[in-house]
Amino acid sequence: MSGPEPGPEPEPGPGRQPEPGPQPEPGPAAEPGRGSGPEPGPRPGLAGEPGPHRASQREAREVRQREVGLRSLGQPNALARQFDFTDDSYEWRRLFAELFGTALLVFVAAGGPMVNARFGGHAISSSALVVAPGLMVLAIILFMGAVSGAHLNPAVTIAFALRTDFPLRRVPMYLMAQFAGAALATLIVVGLIGKQGTAGLTLPGPGITGWGAMAWEVILTAGLVSVILGTASGAQQIGAMAAIAVGSYIALAGLIGAPVSGASMNPARSLGPALVLGDWTAWWAYLAGPLAGALVAVGIAHILRGRGGGPFGRRAAQGTLGTGWLPGRPGQPAGPAFEAAPGRQD
Repeated sequence: MSGPEPGPEPEPGPGRQPEPGPQPEPGPAAEPGRGSGPEPGPRPGLAGEPGPHRASQREAREVRQREVGLRSLGQPNALARQFDFTDDSYEWRRLFAELFGTALLVFVAAGGPMVNARFGGHAISSSALVVAPGLMVLAIILFMGAVSGAHLNPAVTIAFALRTDFPLRRVPMYLMAQFAGAALATLIVVGLIGKQGTAGLTLPGPGITGWGAMAWEVILTAGLVSVILGTASGAQQIGAMAAIAVGSYIALAGLIGAPVSGASMNPARSLGPALVLGDWTAWWAYLAGPLAGALVAVGIAHILRGRGGGPFGRRAAQGTLGTGWLPGRPGQPAGPAFEAAPGRQD
């Protein structure tokens, strides 16, 4: 008959050596994961470990984020999801916005002089002809600046890219959309009222050489892009203050520069009509001048604010497409709770 089973050996005290013999297996407290007891499971609530209410907490957080985005004025979803402008699934919307916006700008900038020439040269005052493009840019920034950044100008796109506010891989398609929009607008005007000589082109003024026109374009574009980059760094390109600043600059620069160089400040605005109208007079001045002016503006921005790439500049350059944009489905209630429903397409 066996005696009582031996218990665990007492811990050796000072001056006492453990007696030889088989030692028991250490329990869970001595070495986790070994022994006959149950292995410990994950404890809820620790960072990185799933808890029972993890999913519901995540859904509640998304609802709160959407409520913040819906309450924000001027940036309908930038506060809720700040990095949706990196989502390539929205690229077709941005490209359409650039094409459409540039077409509207050129329709006014080139179409105004063509309409004036068609009706005798006095239908529209010279001041109205140079102010109209600025007002159009102001309106475009306000109504769709948050979609694409409302560049409308290859010089602006390149400047944003050099400031690291805009990804280089998107630059070629933006430029193509802008030039296509400019050519499309010119074709529409020509189709409606016909060609009117050189009206609609940006050309050096009387007695101004191509080099002189290019110098004016460098100076005017440097100022324009400086205003754009400056408002993008804080007030944001998608905000009302940026729209007013950029539109005002274009109007004022046109009042001064239109008699000298046409105050293009935009290669798409000049080369699109040149392609459609078949007149390439001093075209190089309206390509090199704005691009050189954009480079000067990037240097000025670096002096004033250091390197780019901050969140304000990226939102302004790329737009903030994302949540809260689509209207509610017919027959469904609207509001943050419905917007956050599973399967909602943003």
